Formats: sequence, structure tokens, C-alpha cells
Amino acid sequence: MRIGYYPGSFDPMTNGHLDVLVQGLGLCDQVVVGVGVSPTKAPFFSFVERERLIKASLSAVLPDRLNDIRVETFSGLAVEAARKAGANSMLRGLRDSTDFNYEMQIAGMNDAMAPEILTVLFPAKTGNRHITATLVRQIAMMGGDVSHFVPEAVNKAIKVRKAKS
Repeated sequence: MRIGYYPGSFDPMTNGHLDVLVQGLGLCDQVVVGVGVSPTKAPFFSFVERERLIKASLSAVLPDRLNDIRVETFSGLAVEAARKAGANSMLRGLRDSTDFNYEMQIAGMNDAMAPEILTVLFPAKTGNRHITATLVRQIAMMGGDVSHFVPEAVNKAIKVRKAKS
């Protein structure tokens, strides 16, 4: 079985994240979405919320593949989490040349630590290249419209969060 491991914060899930997940499911039988957690960072969404939003986002575009993903938390090295998940590939997205240079360094380090796990780099679709979760959070916190950058389920959750604050 081909198992891909897709690490990130997914705080919030963006259209770019969804793009990589969909591409990963095109190559893998199963994808484990590893949600990185840090005790020093206050997340916008809890892990449980992120898990729900990741599944809702995928369900909107590939409902027949929903059972082919699982969402789990990890802390520490993503490559170790991938190994623990039984993955034979690490899925990463590329927006631009800055990402490419960074991801090539990470891929090299991961290869040295876990040569059995292949790093697969997916280029972002043109419409997603400018999207970052950090910018989406900042725009949302300042009352801006993020509907063009996130899946509909995430947009609704952001609106609910903003209404409560």
C-alpha cells in the first residue's frame, strides 16, 4: 500500500493545502495528514476543529476518497511521524522558488534520516501560489474576506469564530 504523509499546521486549511492533498491522493492509496502541534503556539483552530475542517474540505471535492485519509497530530520531526505512520512518501507543496529551495533542503535532510521515505513535491496550481495560512489568519483576524483562499467549510468556520470574538 502506498501511504503518503502530509505534514503541516493546517491552521487554517487553505485551498493550497487541499490542492496538495488531492494531488497526493492521486498517487497514494492513503494519506495521513499530520497536524503539527506546538505547546508554545496558540492555534486559531483546535486540533479537533482542524481535523473536522480537513475532512469537510476533502469531502466537498473528493467524497469517495474520504476514507483514504486519516488525520493525526504530531510533534517533533515530521519524518519520524511519517515513519511511525507507516508512510513510504512525504508529501509537500511548492508555491515558488523560495519554497523549492527550502523544501529541497528538508528533502535532503529527511532522506539522510529516513531513506525509505521518498519526498514528493507538488507544484501549487496557479491560483493557489500566493496563499499562506499565516496570511489567511491575519486577513481573517482583521475582518477581511478570505473566501477566495480557503475551502467553503473553513470560510464558514472562520466567520463563526470571528462572530464569537
